[in-house]
Amino acid sequence: RDTRMNSLSILLFPRARPSLPLPLRAAAPATSSTRAAAPAPRRWRQRAPLPSPVSAVAAEAPSAASPFGAEAEKEKEERQFDWLDQWYPLAPVCDLDPGAPHGKTVLGLRVVAWYDRAVDEWRVFDDACPHRLAPLSEGRIDDKGRLQCVYHGWCFDGRGSCQFIPQAPALGPPVYKNSKACVASYPSVVQNNILWFYPRADGEHQDILQRKRPPFIPEIDDPSFVAVYGVRDLPYGYDVLVENLMDPAHVPYAHKGLMGKLLEFDIEGGGPIKMKTKEANVDGFLTEQQENRGYFRYVAPCTFYGSPLPREMQEKKKKKPQFMMVFMCVPVAPGKSRVIWAFPRNVGLWLDKIIPRWYYHMGPNALLDSDMYLLHVEERNFAAAGVQNWHKAVYVPTSSDNMVIAFRNWFRKHCRSQVGWAVPTADQLPATPTKDKLMERYWSHVAQCRSCSAALKAMKALEVALQFASVAVVGFLAVAKGTLVTSVVQRAAVVSLAVLCFAASRWLASFIEKNFYFHDYVHAYK
Repeated sequence: RDTRMNSLSILLFPRARPSLPLPLRAAAPATSSTRAAAPAPRRWRQRAPLPSPVSAVAAEAPSAASPFGAEAEKEKEERQFDWLDQWYPLAPVCDLDPGAPHGKTVLGLRVVAWYDRAVDEWRVFDDACPHRLAPLSEGRIDDKGRLQCVYHGWCFDGRGSCQFIPQAPALGPPVYKNSKACVASYPSVVQNNILWFYPRADGEHQDILQRKRPPFIPEIDDPSFVAVYGVRDLPYGYDVLVENLMDPAHVPYAHKGLMGKLLEFDIEGGGPIKMKTKEANVDGFLTEQQENRGYFRYVAPCTFYGSPLPREMQEKKKKKPQFMMVFMCVPVAPGKSRVIWAFPRNVGLWLDKIIPRWYYHMGPNALLDSDMYLLHVEERNFAAAGVQNWHKAVYVPTSSDNMVIAFRNWFRKHCRSQVGWAVPTADQLPATPTKDKLMERYWSHVAQCRSCSAALKAMKALEVALQFASVAVVGFLAVAKGTLVTSVVQRAAVVSLAVLCFAASRWLASFIEKNFYFHDYVHAYK
């Protein structure tokens, strides 16, 4: 009885359960590394108290680790998770344009990533100009390589120091040197071709790389592997996203018709999946699938990765895994999350030389769409049951739910079932929009992906060209009738060409809509 669901299932995306907040009723790289060394600028966001007991402040001062191994492990198992003492992924570097700033939200904190040409490094700042708090992500990189706020033209260097205030008199006092003119700069690093940042801008944390680094996946940087990156913003919370990725049993049902039939236990291909969880502590846990069917590791709070090969085989290097699934799960805001994925492999390397990255994104986006509405509603059902009552609200009797249970236990024990937001955040879920808004792809993926954006631009141009060609061919037929086009065969060929161009433009328009904007998934007809 083949339970091959392990790797491809979990990895090729989701289904999950509910989140934490209460619903609103009304609308309302071991590669190159960088670090932004900022002064101690004004932190207007962090002056407000952080939310209740679950915020990272509550876990800021864990007791010192015992020198005795058993006691240290016990303390690690009991310690509360410090959400602010972690590295968070912003985006794959391949999707960041060095010529423009990029705004992102992580832990409720709005930040801007931009490329500092002076030192050839990526920087991460607060996304608010200290002048009047306009978003710096809407700014530009000026001709001197500084980040410029386009509201009043204030310019900042890579350390967050203000370098120029156009409105200040040239011979007047150097007001731009005032500490209030600085913008908070966060430590940042490029690792595994992903830009990470550390959400504390105080001077004491600028050397954080010497103490801890983001989780490192060696296969991504291995020259014998290739990895395809992708990113998608999702309309459900962080805990629902993580739980869903850890649930292999939903794949043949929630994604029916999108993946090949893996098992023969029922018409959809479901079946038992045996898993065992170990090494559970505040830093995450390891789950191994029995019968040597691979492993999956959760490194709190963002990284979840796995391999079809048993962990022992990989660690002893008897054989390298031919395929891995790596997911970065980012808490954005209540009811919102972001997933960054990379699928390293050491087979079929030549495919990446002929297949564009946007083509690889069609499959994962379709998988995400197929259970998106399920998860969005499920999160609200769980919120209605109460944030602390997950174990009472659900029924999980089989071993296929072991990873889900392990995550929920970790989330309850070390985080009190809530994310420690970096800024004061109302624990309310946003109102549910219509399906076309909920499952839209353009802003959630295409606008953030340089490959898909370029493909969309090219396809739109091709669509217009095909429409123009069909009209031009008809016009040519009208003008050349009786002169250049004299026979019935010639006229039929010209008309066929016009029809073909028009039909191709209509097919391309449908392809663009389904793959770059919106494509509904109706489970009843799958």
